[in-house]
Amino acid sequence: MREADRLDVRGVATTDVGTDAVADAELLRAGRAAVKVAVIADRAVSYGVGTPADAGYLRRAVRCGVPIVPRTSGGTGVLLGPGDLTWALVLPRGDRRVGRGFVRAYDRLGQGIVDALDAHGVDAAWGPPLDRSPECCLLGGRGRVLRVGDRVVGGAAQHLTGSALLHHGVVLAAPDRALGARVFDLARADPDRLVGTDALGVPGPRSAWAHAVAEALARSLDDPR
Repeated sequence: MREADRLDVRGVATTDVGTDAVADAELLRAGRAAVKVAVIADRAVSYGVGTPADAGYLRRAVRCGVPIVPRTSGGTGVLLGPGDLTWALVLPRGDRRVGRGFVRAYDRLGQGIVDALDAHGVDAAWGPPLDRSPECCLLGGRGRVLRVGDRVVGGAAQHLTGSALLHHGVVLAAPDRALGARVFDLARADPDRLVGTDALGVPGPRSAWAHAVAEALARSLDDPR
């Protein structure tokens, strides 16, 4: 492997949503090949760059006392909570692993997440979105989501600059469905469609899970299916 292709693999024990978003942006600006995985310690709504400042779900989040944190990629809102795992891949734009079809490459770029869940007996796969909510990204109608049967355990988003690609996402631990129903427009959605790794039987400690996912992501990128 060329030195330029070598991934800087980082597993982080815990961090807050705002610090995690800043870390992703810094990795993207640096533009070097990297994998970062973190465990979230607080609760906040992460929202995409195209979200209007007066979006209903942002106003409702603030009324519920939930911080709102912008991210560098697109999409709508994701309610993150303690124990959720976030991951980020950064690849230089000319890196062979980006590929021409990177916009639709959720399965390929997120294969390591599937592998890490499979190691714990969880049959997950990237699949079509449920298209149930215009505000909740994981229950929305764009891209692909990480599914376990008819339930959603995670999702991903992207941002491309002139020099690098950021492909990042979340794997839920124990979604707060009641709070999600207060924050998002879930009139057509069934909040029970969201499932977390706790209910799926993925064991702790969460820091070990973070490191395992980071290594699985790195392996899958270096050994594409």
